[in-house]
Amino acid sequence: MQNLMPEPPATLLPVDEAAEAALEAAAKDGSDAAYEHAAAEHPTSSAAWAALAQRALDEGRAVTAYAYARTGYHRGLDQLRRNGWKGHGPVPWSHEGNRGFLHSLYVLSRAADQIGESDEAARCAQFVRDCDPAAADALGG
Repeated sequence: MQNLMPEPPATLLPVDEAAEAALEAAAKDGSDAAYEHAAAEHPTSSAAWAALAQRALDEGRAVTAYAYARTGYHRGLDQLRRNGWKGHGPVPWSHEGNRGFLHSLYVLSRAADQIGESDEAARCAQFVRDCDPAAADALGG
């Protein structure tokens, strides 16, 4: 069956050049402290929180990953709403400015699963797919 209702327009978050530069510097340094500094200097950047969350998850620190990812997710929701998002509609992975939010949401799903929050894990995984199936594919879910 074809959906005859119009889809809302895609929401495109602005790219935070300063936060991206801080994350590039953190990647070159490679330390947790460098990533923490990037998030502290750019606390509204979902990408900075997503990077911290991913590192924590990769190191087996699921509770820490959950906390970082939840922060990135909420910062991203704030930005989405300020940019016209009404709680639904596409948030394309192809747009660089959206990737921090989508990555935070993805890590939140994985961390929630690891700490036994299966309902939250499923909701977040579906939310990533609802935003853009390409995001879930690119992130590995």
